[in-house]
Amino acid sequence: MPPRHGYQKPTNPVKALARVFSYMKGSKWLLLVVAFCLIISSTAGIIGTYMLKPLINDHIVPFIGQNDPNLSGLLQALTFLGIVYLSGVVAGYVVNRLMVTISNSSLNAIRRDLFNKMQDLPISYFDTHTHGELMSRYTNDVDVVREMISSGLTNIITSSVTVVGTFVMMLIISPILTLLIVAMLFVIFYIIKTIGGRSARAFKRQQAAVGAVNGYIEEMIEGQKVVKVFCHEDEAKERFDLLNEEMRQAATSANTSANILMPIMNNISYFNYAITAAAGAVMAINGMLDIGSIASFLQYTRSFSQPITQISQQFNNIFAALAGAERIFALIDAPKEQDDGYVTLVNAKKDENGNLIETNERTGIWAWKHPHHDGTLTYTEVKGDVVFEDMTFGYVPNKTVLHNLSLYAKPGQKIAFVGSTGAGKTTITNLLNRFYELDSGKIRYDGINIQKIRKDDLRRSMAMVLQDTHLFTGTVMENIRYGRLDATDEEVIAAAKLANAHGFIMHLPQGYNTVLTSDGANLSQGQRQLLAIARAAVADPPVLILDEATSSIDTRTESLINKGMDQLMAGRTVFVIAHRLSTVRNANAIMVLEQGRIIERGDHDQLIAKGGKYYQLYTGMLELD
Repeated sequence: MPPRHGYQKPTNPVKALARVFSYMKGSKWLLLVVAFCLIISSTAGIIGTYMLKPLINDHIVPFIGQNDPNLSGLLQALTFLGIVYLSGVVAGYVVNRLMVTISNSSLNAIRRDLFNKMQDLPISYFDTHTHGELMSRYTNDVDVVREMISSGLTNIITSSVTVVGTFVMMLIISPILTLLIVAMLFVIFYIIKTIGGRSARAFKRQQAAVGAVNGYIEEMIEGQKVVKVFCHEDEAKERFDLLNEEMRQAATSANTSANILMPIMNNISYFNYAITAAAGAVMAINGMLDIGSIASFLQYTRSFSQPITQISQQFNNIFAALAGAERIFALIDAPKEQDDGYVTLVNAKKDENGNLIETNERTGIWAWKHPHHDGTLTYTEVKGDVVFEDMTFGYVPNKTVLHNLSLYAKPGQKIAFVGSTGAGKTTITNLLNRFYELDSGKIRYDGINIQKIRKDDLRRSMAMVLQDTHLFTGTVMENIRYGRLDATDEEVIAAAKLANAHGFIMHLPQGYNTVLTSDGANLSQGQRQLLAIARAAVADPPVLILDEATSSIDTRTESLINKGMDQLMAGRTVFVIAHRLSTVRNANAIMVLEQGRIIERGDHDQLIAKGGKYYQLYTGMLELD
């Protein structure tokens, strides 16, 4: 069987293999049983073949010409031979069954480590790695590792034991005939090296071609509307035909090289068998070898070359698997998101003196629990007082996105950010969530530097409604409850009503129990956005971030949710990023950004009176790009 993924060299195969074995440490006793059964399975075939010699010499040849031979000895020998082969079959079954258990347990642990690490990675990691690249770790790379664990390693061991055992037995039977086999072995190695190398290179080209075709298909599926709008169906077909033809040629070349190896090896094996039989016959005629030895040796000859070919092919597959394992471990070993915060978010209530005290009950009052170096502990009520002090930031070195930016939001204020794409609007909210760290400057939240606040607690104090709404597979109720997992059904429904989503939800087939799949494909974009707003509402945070939250909602739907949004925003600090300037008219302050700097600030009336960039945008003299 040709290697499925081509030949890829791992950087450090020994280290990668040891890392894979570390996932099997919980199955060490099963591995000992597997090793024992592998030896039995391989040895059974070697012993069974050797038993042909006494079977023919002692129980068949002596009966030639006898009228009434005693077959009891023959039956005993056949019974013993049957027991040997049966033990090999049972041992082989045990190996396969246990390796299924071991491989699935190991892959379960690998996938768990992959997924757990993915949850701990910083947002910047996903900015530099595509979704397809990450998914290939869970699919292609895990699959080749599974093949290596379940069959590749056992086949290598079995074939190696078979080759060594067979060679030793051939030497015992006839050193002269063994020399003939060794000579033929050099021919076999040369063919494997030549054709195997060609096959490996061809499979690399095939994999590249498969990637190009799959990428193009995925691109066309996602952009099908654009293709049809611009009537580019024929051009799309022509481009696909070119890529598909390149893949056909690469696949034909790869599989031709791979599939030709076994027929060549088989024919060499037959040729070798014929030469060995002829040489053995000459030796038997001259009294140098008995018939039983010839029969055993010929059987060994047939079973000698095949394991060598299998070892070569399995090594290709194992190296491909180890290369895949290295990619998996590279993700598992990627630096996780650092969090040195120590200020935490707790439920609080006020005692009879008006002082905040920590409580396990959900009171609607939140407090920052702040331990100090002198051992004291203070509680600061979460109000949503946010101050940005002289912020400078760039996603990559030498490319600054925000330049010495300062602003503030008092509790309950609505702050709007307006500007063209790339002006830095979303970057500000990313920094507030500590998805990225500032190059310089500070962000204070209720007077506390956010770098002192534990990231989970910081993000729990805020809710975000993004332009691109993501819904999970599950019911409508579960998707809204994602904002706060301990929310009751009544609280979920109240949040939906607040976002004016309750009406359309009740018209769904099963209402709140309607199952959403494929990112809510059975809902309109506006309905999905309403669910995202309801999700934020049920979280009930002191700070709310709306990143183009109503950009995908039509004017009528927008008017429906404005009342609910006003209720949602009441008493909260709200940061709004909007292209529709009509949605920010009632903001307490509007920040007009350009190339990472605030060029105008003020409320709607002030900015209109100023007649600057905001005025031009609002009156349509300029457009947001």
